[in-house]
Amino acid sequence: MAFIEFKNVYKKYEKAPRPSVTDFNLDIDKGEFIAFVGPSGCGKSTTLRMLAGFESISEGEVYIGGKLVNDMAAFDRGVSMVFQNYALYPHMTVEKNIAFGLENMKLPPAEIQKKVDWAVKILGLEEYRTRKPRNLSGGQCQRVAVGRAIVKDREVLLMDEPLSNLDAKLRVSMRNEISKLHHEIGSTTIYVTHDQVEAMTMADRIVIMKDGIMQQVGEPMELYETPVNKFVAGFIGSPQMNFYDVKVQGNKLIFSDGSQITIPDETAANLKNYQNGVIMGIRGEDIKFDEVNMELFPNDQLSSVIENREIMGNENNLYFDVSGTTTVARVSKYDVAKSGDKVSFVMLPTKMHFFDPKTEERIAM
Repeated sequence: MAFIEFKNVYKKYEKAPRPSVTDFNLDIDKGEFIAFVGPSGCGKSTTLRMLAGFESISEGEVYIGGKLVNDMAAFDRGVSMVFQNYALYPHMTVEKNIAFGLENMKLPPAEIQKKVDWAVKILGLEEYRTRKPRNLSGGQCQRVAVGRAIVKDREVLLMDEPLSNLDAKLRVSMRNEISKLHHEIGSTTIYVTHDQVEAMTMADRIVIMKDGIMQQVGEPMELYETPVNKFVAGFIGSPQMNFYDVKVQGNKLIFSDGSQITIPDETAANLKNYQNGVIMGIRGEDIKFDEVNMELFPNDQLSSVIENREIMGNENNLYFDVSGTTTVARVSKYDVAKSGDKVSFVMLPTKMHFFDPKTEERIAM
Protein backbone atom coordinates (compact mmCIF):
# COMPACT_ATOMS: atom_id res chain seq x y z
CA MET A 1 0.00 0.00 0.00
CA ALA A 2 1.23 3.49 -0.88
CA PHE A 3 1.96 5.92 1.95
CA ILE A 4 -0.18 8.69 0.43
CA GLU A 5 -3.14 7.86 -1.81
CA PHE A 6 -5.41 10.13 -3.85
CA LYS A 7 -8.47 8.24 -5.07
CA ASN A 8 -10.76 9.91 -7.62
CA VAL A 9 -10.34 13.30 -5.95
CA TYR A 10 -12.32 16.31 -7.16
CA LYS A 11 -12.45 19.93 -6.05
CA LYS A 12 -15.41 22.01 -7.22
CA TYR A 13 -15.91 25.52 -5.91
CA GLU A 14 -19.44 26.84 -5.66
CA LYS A 15 -20.57 28.58 -8.86
CA ALA A 16 -17.33 27.69 -10.65
CA PRO A 17 -17.95 26.57 -14.27
CA ARG A 18 -15.78 23.46 -13.89
CA PRO A 19 -13.88 21.58 -11.17
CA SER A 20 -10.51 22.99 -10.17
CA VAL A 21 -9.28 19.39 -9.81
CA THR A 22 -10.83 16.50 -11.73
CA ASP A 23 -10.54 12.77 -10.96
CA PHE A 24 -7.06 13.00 -9.45
CA ASN A 25 -5.49 9.59 -8.73
CA LEU A 26 -1.97 9.16 -7.39
CA ASP A 27 -0.01 6.80 -5.12
CA ILE A 28 3.07 8.18 -3.34
CA ASP A 29 5.58 5.94 -1.58
CA LYS A 30 7.08 6.80 1.79
CA GLY A 31 10.18 8.95 1.39
CA GLU A 32 9.48 9.98 -2.22
CA PHE A 33 10.04 13.50 -3.52
CA ILE A 34 7.11 14.36 -5.79
CA ALA A 35 6.76 17.60 -7.76
CA PHE A 36 3.41 18.94 -8.94
CA VAL A 37 4.04 21.16 -11.95
CA GLY A 38 1.94 23.04 -14.45
CA PRO A 39 0.85 26.53 -15.51
CA SER A 40 -1.00 28.91 -13.20
CA GLY A 41 -4.53 27.74 -12.46
CA CYS A 42 -3.86 24.08 -13.28
CA GLY A 43 -4.92 22.85 -9.81
CA LYS A 44 -1.53 21.90 -8.36
CA SER A 45 -1.72 24.13 -5.26
CA THR A 46 -5.37 23.20 -4.70
CA THR A 47 -4.41 19.52 -4.71
CA LEU A 48 -1.63 20.19 -2.20
CA ARG A 49 -3.99 22.15 0.06
CA MET A 50 -6.55 19.33 0.01
CA LEU A 51 -3.82 16.97 1.21
CA ALA A 52 -2.81 19.44 3.93
CA GLY A 53 -6.39 19.91 5.11
CA PHE A 54 -6.64 23.57 4.14
CA GLU A 55 -9.19 22.85 1.41
CA SER A 56 -12.19 20.53 1.63
CA ILE A 57 -12.47 17.62 -0.81
CA SER A 58 -15.59 17.75 -3.00
CA GLU A 59 -15.41 14.09 -4.03
CA GLY A 60 -13.00 11.20 -3.62
CA GLU A 61 -10.71 10.06 -0.83
CA VAL A 62 -7.24 10.95 0.45
CA TYR A 63 -5.25 8.57 2.66
CA ILE A 64 -2.05 9.18 4.62
CA GLY A 65 -0.40 6.14 6.15
CA GLY A 66 -3.49 4.08 5.45
CA LYS A 67 -5.82 6.51 7.28
CA LEU A 68 -8.65 8.33 5.52
CA VAL A 69 -8.03 12.04 6.18
CA ASN A 70 -10.91 13.70 4.34
CA ASP A 71 -12.52 14.93 7.55
CA MET A 72 -9.38 15.01 9.70
CA ALA A 73 -8.14 18.35 11.03
CA ALA A 74 -5.02 19.71 9.36
CA PHE A 75 -3.03 19.50 12.61
CA ASP A 76 -3.79 15.79 12.98
CA ARG A 77 -2.65 14.77 9.50
CA GLY A 78 1.06 14.64 10.30
CA VAL A 79 2.08 17.21 7.70
CA SER A 80 4.18 20.37 7.74
CA MET A 81 3.89 23.04 5.08
CA VAL A 82 6.22 25.68 3.66
CA PHE A 83 4.47 28.49 1.82
CA GLN A 84 5.52 30.85 -0.96
CA ASN A 85 5.36 33.68 1.57
CA TYR A 86 7.84 33.07 4.39
CA ALA A 87 5.33 34.38 6.98
CA LEU A 88 8.02 34.80 9.63
CA TYR A 89 7.33 36.71 12.83
CA PRO A 90 9.24 39.99 12.37
CA HIS A 91 9.79 40.58 16.09
CA MET A 92 11.32 37.12 16.66
CA THR A 93 14.87 35.94 16.03
CA VAL A 94 15.70 33.04 13.74
CA GLU A 95 15.77 30.52 16.57
CA LYS A 96 12.56 31.90 18.10
CA ASN A 97 10.76 31.64 14.76
CA ILE A 98 11.87 28.02 14.43
CA ALA A 99 10.94 27.20 18.03
CA PHE A 100 7.53 28.87 18.04
CA GLY A 101 5.55 25.90 16.72
CA LEU A 102 7.30 23.53 19.11
CA GLU A 103 6.44 25.76 22.04
CA ASN A 104 2.79 25.64 21.01
CA MET A 105 3.07 21.85 21.03
CA LYS A 106 4.13 22.11 24.71
CA LEU A 107 7.37 20.22 24.22
CA PRO A 108 9.98 20.32 27.02
CA PRO A 109 12.42 23.26 26.67
CA ALA A 110 15.43 20.93 26.39
CA GLU A 111 13.82 19.04 23.49
CA ILE A 112 12.88 22.30 21.76
CA GLN A 113 16.45 23.56 22.05
CA LYS A 114 17.82 20.29 20.67
CA LYS A 115 15.53 20.44 17.64
CA VAL A 116 16.25 24.11 16.99
CA ASP A 117 20.00 23.53 17.21
CA TRP A 118 19.69 20.65 14.73
CA ALA A 119 17.66 22.72 12.25
CA VAL A 120 19.95 25.73 12.53
CA LYS A 121 22.97 23.54 11.84
CA ILE A 122 21.50 21.53 8.97
CA LEU A 123 20.29 24.71 7.24
CA GLY A 124 23.51 26.65 7.72
CA LEU A 125 21.94 29.32 9.92
CA GLU A 126 24.32 29.21 12.92
CA GLU A 127 25.68 32.71 12.45
CA TYR A 128 22.19 34.16 11.92
CA ARG A 129 20.32 32.54 14.81
CA THR A 130 19.99 35.77 16.81
CA ARG A 131 19.03 37.93 13.83
CA LYS A 132 15.49 39.04 13.05
CA PRO A 133 13.93 38.62 9.59
CA ARG A 134 14.58 42.23 8.55
CA ASN A 135 18.30 41.52 8.82
CA LEU A 136 18.19 38.40 6.63
CA SER A 137 18.31 37.86 2.87
CA GLY A 138 15.43 36.24 1.01
CA GLY A 139 17.24 32.91 0.87
CA GLN A 140 17.98 33.00 4.60
CA CYS A 141 14.35 33.78 5.37
CA GLN A 142 13.27 30.84 3.23
CA ARG A 143 15.65 28.56 5.12
CA VAL A 144 14.11 29.71 8.40
CA ALA A 145 10.65 28.88 7.04
CA VAL A 146 11.89 25.42 6.07
CA GLY A 147 13.46 24.98 9.50
CA ARG A 148 10.19 25.86 11.20
CA ALA A 149 8.51 23.08 9.20
CA ILE A 150 11.07 20.30 9.60
CA VAL A 151 11.51 20.56 13.40
CA LYS A 152 7.96 19.33 13.89
CA ASP A 153 9.04 15.82 12.87
CA ARG A 154 6.08 15.35 10.55
CA GLU A 155 6.19 12.48 8.09
CA VAL A 156 5.01 14.63 5.20
CA LEU A 157 6.60 17.91 4.10
CA LEU A 158 4.56 20.05 1.70
CA MET A 159 6.07 22.99 -0.19
CA ASP A 160 3.96 25.43 -2.20
CA GLU A 161 6.21 27.37 -4.63
CA PRO A 162 8.71 28.20 -1.87
CA LEU A 163 11.37 29.64 -4.20
CA SER A 164 9.29 31.82 -6.50
CA ASN A 165 10.14 35.02 -4.61
CA LEU A 166 13.90 34.48 -4.86
CA ASP A 167 16.30 35.66 -7.53
CA ALA A 168 17.78 33.19 -10.02
CA LYS A 169 21.04 32.59 -8.13
CA LEU A 170 19.26 31.98 -4.82
CA ARG A 171 16.77 29.62 -6.47
CA VAL A 172 19.60 27.42 -7.73
CA SER A 173 21.31 27.26 -4.32
CA MET A 174 18.02 26.67 -2.47
CA ARG A 175 17.09 23.86 -4.89
CA ASN A 176 20.28 22.11 -3.91
CA GLU A 177 19.71 22.73 -0.19
CA ILE A 178 16.14 21.41 -0.28
CA SER A 179 17.24 18.30 -2.19
CA LYS A 180 20.01 17.61 0.33
CA LEU A 181 17.60 18.21 3.19
CA HIS A 182 15.11 15.74 1.75
CA HIS A 183 17.78 13.01 1.62
CA GLU A 184 18.94 13.77 5.16
CA ILE A 185 15.57 13.80 6.93
CA GLY A 186 13.85 11.23 4.71
CA SER A 187 10.41 12.83 4.82
CA THR A 188 7.86 12.30 2.08
CA THR A 189 8.02 15.60 0.20
CA ILE A 190 5.50 17.09 -2.20
CA TYR A 191 6.67 20.21 -3.95
CA VAL A 192 4.47 22.53 -6.02
CA THR A 193 6.07 24.69 -8.70
CA HIS A 194 5.32 26.28 -12.07
CA ASP A 195 9.03 25.98 -12.94
CA GLN A 196 9.72 22.77 -14.84
CA VAL A 197 13.47 23.15 -14.23
CA GLU A 198 12.87 22.93 -10.47
CA ALA A 199 10.74 19.85 -10.97
CA MET A 200 13.24 18.15 -13.29
CA THR A 201 16.25 18.76 -11.04
CA MET A 202 14.69 17.93 -7.67
CA ALA A 203 11.93 15.33 -7.93
CA ASP A 204 11.93 11.53 -8.01
CA ARG A 205 8.69 11.74 -9.97
CA ILE A 206 6.80 14.63 -11.55
CA VAL A 207 3.04 15.11 -11.84
CA ILE A 208 2.12 17.40 -14.74
CA MET A 209 -1.30 19.08 -14.54
CA LYS A 210 -3.38 21.16 -16.90
CA ASP A 211 -6.88 22.56 -16.28
CA GLY A 212 -7.21 20.50 -13.11
CA ILE A 213 -6.44 17.21 -14.87
CA MET A 214 -3.33 15.10 -14.43
CA GLN A 215 -1.64 14.78 -17.81
CA GLN A 216 1.24 12.46 -16.95
CA VAL A 217 3.21 11.21 -13.95
CA GLY A 218 6.69 9.74 -14.19
CA GLU A 219 10.39 10.17 -13.62
CA PRO A 220 11.92 13.35 -15.09
CA MET A 221 13.64 11.73 -18.08
CA GLU A 222 10.60 9.57 -18.81
CA LEU A 223 8.52 12.72 -19.25
CA TYR A 224 11.26 14.38 -21.29
CA GLU A 225 11.80 11.48 -23.68
CA THR A 226 8.28 9.98 -23.92
CA PRO A 227 5.69 12.71 -23.28
CA VAL A 228 2.14 11.41 -23.57
CA ASN A 229 0.84 14.45 -25.44
CA LYS A 230 1.84 17.71 -27.06
CA PHE A 231 1.18 19.72 -23.89
CA VAL A 232 3.64 17.67 -21.83
CA ALA A 233 6.17 17.71 -24.66
CA GLY A 234 6.02 21.49 -24.84
CA PHE A 235 5.97 22.08 -21.09
CA ILE A 236 8.93 19.89 -20.15
CA GLY A 237 12.28 21.04 -21.49
CA SER A 238 13.98 24.39 -21.95
CA PRO A 239 13.87 25.65 -24.62
CA GLN A 240 10.57 23.96 -25.35
CA MET A 241 10.11 21.42 -28.12
CA ASN A 242 9.62 22.72 -31.69
CA PHE A 243 6.35 21.69 -33.41
CA TYR A 244 5.43 21.54 -37.11
CA ASP A 245 2.30 20.58 -39.05
CA VAL A 246 3.54 18.17 -41.72
CA LYS A 247 2.15 15.69 -44.20
CA VAL A 248 3.36 12.13 -44.71
CA GLN A 249 4.06 10.72 -48.17
CA GLY A 250 5.68 7.30 -47.93
CA ASN A 251 8.86 7.81 -45.98
CA LYS A 252 8.90 11.57 -46.52
CA LEU A 253 7.72 14.37 -44.24
CA ILE A 254 6.46 17.35 -46.25
CA PHE A 255 6.53 20.76 -44.59
CA SER A 256 3.99 23.43 -45.51
CA ASP A 257 6.56 25.24 -47.69
CA GLY A 258 7.22 22.05 -49.67
CA SER A 259 10.58 21.14 -48.13
CA GLN A 260 11.04 17.44 -47.39
CA ILE A 261 13.00 15.19 -45.06
CA THR A 262 13.27 11.41 -44.94
CA ILE A 263 12.06 9.33 -42.00
CA PRO A 264 12.91 5.69 -41.20
CA ASP A 265 10.68 3.01 -42.74
CA GLU A 266 9.46 1.93 -39.30
CA THR A 267 8.40 5.49 -38.48
CA ALA A 268 6.65 5.78 -41.83
CA ALA A 269 4.76 2.56 -41.14
CA ASN A 270 3.53 3.91 -37.80
CA LEU A 271 2.31 7.07 -39.55
CA LYS A 272 0.47 5.33 -42.40
CA ASN A 273 -2.90 6.57 -41.09
CA TYR A 274 -1.75 10.20 -40.97
CA GLN A 275 -1.27 10.93 -44.68
CA ASN A 276 -3.39 14.08 -44.38
CA GLY A 277 -1.33 15.56 -41.61
CA VAL A 278 0.45 15.01 -38.33
CA ILE A 279 2.23 17.13 -35.72
CA MET A 280 5.97 16.56 -35.65
CA GLY A 281 8.00 17.70 -32.67
CA ILE A 282 11.75 17.86 -32.16
CA ARG A 283 13.88 19.24 -29.35
CA GLY A 284 16.45 21.94 -29.97
CA GLU A 285 19.44 19.72 -29.21
CA ASP A 286 18.33 17.30 -31.94
CA ILE A 287 18.72 19.91 -34.69
CA LYS A 288 22.30 19.56 -35.88
CA PHE A 289 24.67 21.86 -37.77
CA ASP A 290 27.90 19.83 -37.52
CA GLU A 291 29.71 18.27 -40.45
CA VAL A 292 29.30 14.68 -39.25
CA ASN A 293 25.51 14.84 -39.24
CA MET A 294 25.42 16.85 -42.46
CA GLU A 295 27.37 14.03 -44.13
CA LEU A 296 25.09 11.36 -42.63
CA PHE A 297 21.96 13.03 -44.03
CA PRO A 298 23.14 14.76 -47.23
CA ASN A 299 19.71 14.67 -48.89
CA ASP A 300 17.76 15.94 -45.89
CA GLN A 301 19.45 19.24 -45.22
CA LEU A 302 17.32 22.31 -44.63
CA SER A 303 18.46 25.92 -44.63
CA SER A 304 17.42 29.15 -42.98
CA VAL A 305 18.73 32.50 -41.75
CA ILE A 306 19.55 33.00 -38.06
CA GLU A 307 17.19 35.61 -36.63
CA ASN A 308 18.55 35.75 -33.09
CA ARG A 309 21.18 34.14 -30.91
CA GLU A 310 21.00 33.68 -27.14
CA ILE A 311 24.37 33.19 -25.52
CA MET A 312 23.82 30.99 -22.46
CA GLY A 313 27.45 30.49 -21.49
CA ASN A 314 27.83 26.74 -21.84
CA GLU A 315 25.63 26.67 -24.94
CA ASN A 316 23.82 28.92 -27.42
CA ASN A 317 20.21 29.01 -28.56
CA LEU A 318 19.73 29.85 -32.24
CA TYR A 319 16.38 31.13 -33.51
CA PHE A 320 15.36 30.83 -37.17
CA ASP A 321 12.35 30.11 -39.36
CA VAL A 322 11.40 26.67 -40.64
CA SER A 323 8.37 26.60 -42.92
CA GLY A 324 6.80 29.61 -41.19
CA THR A 325 7.46 28.32 -37.68
CA THR A 326 9.93 29.98 -35.35
CA THR A 327 12.42 27.29 -34.40
CA VAL A 328 15.05 27.18 -31.67
CA ALA A 329 18.14 24.97 -31.83
CA ARG A 330 20.43 24.28 -28.90
CA VAL A 331 24.06 24.28 -29.99
CA SER A 332 27.55 24.21 -28.54
CA LYS A 333 29.04 27.42 -27.17
CA TYR A 334 31.67 27.02 -29.87
CA ASP A 335 29.09 27.45 -32.63
CA VAL A 336 29.77 30.95 -33.94
CA ALA A 337 26.60 31.40 -36.02
CA LYS A 338 25.07 34.82 -35.44
CA SER A 339 22.05 36.86 -36.53
CA GLY A 340 21.90 37.22 -40.32
CA ASP A 341 23.96 34.11 -41.08
CA LYS A 342 22.50 31.62 -43.56
CA VAL A 343 22.91 28.11 -42.15
CA SER A 344 22.20 24.52 -43.18
CA PHE A 345 21.07 21.90 -40.69
CA VAL A 346 19.42 18.52 -40.27
CA MET A 347 16.74 17.24 -37.93
CA LEU A 348 17.68 13.86 -36.50
CA PRO A 349 14.98 11.47 -37.79
CA THR A 350 15.28 9.08 -34.84
CA LYS A 351 14.65 11.90 -32.36
CA MET A 352 11.34 13.10 -33.77
CA HIS A 353 8.10 12.91 -31.79
CA PHE A 354 4.70 12.65 -33.44
CA PHE A 355 1.27 13.69 -32.15
CA ASP A 356 -2.26 13.17 -33.42
CA PRO A 357 -3.47 16.48 -34.94
CA LYS A 358 -6.94 16.12 -33.39
CA THR A 359 -6.28 14.71 -29.91
CA GLU A 360 -2.65 15.89 -29.61
CA GLU A 361 -1.88 12.51 -28.03
CA ARG A 362 1.50 10.89 -28.69
CA ILE A 363 1.70 8.43 -31.56
CA ALA A 364 3.69 5.39 -30.47
CA MET A 365 6.77 4.72 -32.57
